[in-house]
Amino acid sequence: MSQLAFDLPHRASHAGADFLVADCNRQAVAMIDRWPDWPHHALMLIGPPASGKTHLAHVWQARSGAGFYPQNAGGEAPVLVVEDCGRLAEEESLFHLLNRARDTGGSLLITAETAPARWDIALPDLASRLKAAPVVEIGRPDDSLLAAVMAKMFSDRQLQYETAVIPYLLKRMDRSFADARRLVEALDMLSLERRKNISVKLAADLLKDRS
Repeated sequence: MSQLAFDLPHRASHAGADFLVADCNRQAVAMIDRWPDWPHHALMLIGPPASGKTHLAHVWQARSGAGFYPQNAGGEAPVLVVEDCGRLAEEESLFHLLNRARDTGGSLLITAETAPARWDIALPDLASRLKAAPVVEIGRPDDSLLAAVMAKMFSDRQLQYETAVIPYLLKRMDRSFADARRLVEALDMLSLERRKNISVKLAADLLKDRS
């Protein structure tokens, strides 16, 4: 008998102490920690999905008192996080935010999956402003970081699992944070449906179903 599973929301920790520092993100962490002594009023933080951009943005928010655009866009000197900016259609709004931060001593942390040079920007002045901002990149993880991230994802969901599960998955998964998140979410759902603990056997069944 399968158990009906509901994808209920869970709270992931965004505390600075919970962010896992490795070679692929060390430069980005250093720049976040360097604020307010940034070389520019804006910083571009880029990286693949689920790489920790939002986590670092919350770390910076706690450090700087920043708001998140567009909810907290008011004020004379904006200190804001602008997330997923590569998909932002409001070029004029971003252009004015950059100008206002420059003119009033504000700061912008702008996150995206790719650098602005790869965006399709119609407004030449915006392209020029973004080109002037320093870019730090979160790269693809190695095995040790992927293992630690998956352990944190299991912990955030308050899931118990066999210690051999993560090494088993590392040998068979895509080398990305996004696939790590998909696997943890899928194992959570499958364990609920089958009323089984998260084991190597359950992981094997999941991967067999995915192939």
